[in-house]
Amino acid sequence: MHQWDLSPFSVTPAASLLSRCVSGGSASQLQLQLELLKADEQSADVAHVFHLAQRNKKLQTLGSHLMVLLKEQRSMRQRLMRPLARTNLPVLADMHRFLVDSFKLMMDFIECLEEKLKSAQNQTTTKDCLALLDTSHTLLLTLAAEAETLSNRILQWRTVGSSQVISGPPSSRLIGCDL
Repeated sequence: MHQWDLSPFSVTPAASLLSRCVSGGSASQLQLQLELLKADEQSADVAHVFHLAQRNKKLQTLGSHLMVLLKEQRSMRQRLMRPLARTNLPVLADMHRFLVDSFKLMMDFIECLEEKLKSAQNQTTTKDCLALLDTSHTLLLTLAAEAETLSNRILQWRTVGSSQVISGPPSSRLIGCDL
């Protein structure tokens, strides 16, 4: 008889196979423990309070973020507040992981949407700034043209005044000058 056959508790066939592998040297106890930890990690219950608390916090953050985004969008808010079907849908335990993944995708979508909304708002402000810049440029050109005509008039008055000073008597200088 084998030593495992004498144990007071029942041994499963998988356990006896693993014990033969360890005793034969094809697998070590450390490797088996690592494989057990990996299997336990992969099949961990996502309904555990630790995981649910994190997900609940993320969902609350998502909900508050959506409310801020939809604050001014009344029609969208009313449409999203209206339930499409049953609101209390049970989620099977093996589907929890997919539910979490879908929430991650939804959060990524919302971030992308928010970035696109910001860029659209920046685009409108950029258009307004460009229109203001064009108006200011036109006004500046108009003022520059007026300043040029005024400077030309002043130069003409100076040349007329200086030519009268050189050619005529002092009394005629005051009469011919239109300053």
